[in-house]
Amino acid sequence: MAPIQVSSVDELKQYIPQAIECRVVKDEKNGKAKIKVRTKRKLVTLVIPISKVDKVLEELNCPEVVEF
Repeated sequence: MAPIQVSSVDELKQYIPQAIECRVVKDEKNGKAKIKVRTKRKLVTLVIPISKVDKVLEELNCPEVVEF
């Protein structure tokens, strides 16, 4: 199954109750970061500017955050 890409933080929040962990992958070269929310059955991603990562992670309140 392919990852689901969402376009807003509100859409990503739907998956947080089932989340096992959240991963943050930063692409310094392009100034973007991916927040990946892993549930038992799905992987959901959101691409945002690096400057907004900390604010979004606080808002999401993920059970476990892993940064790459």
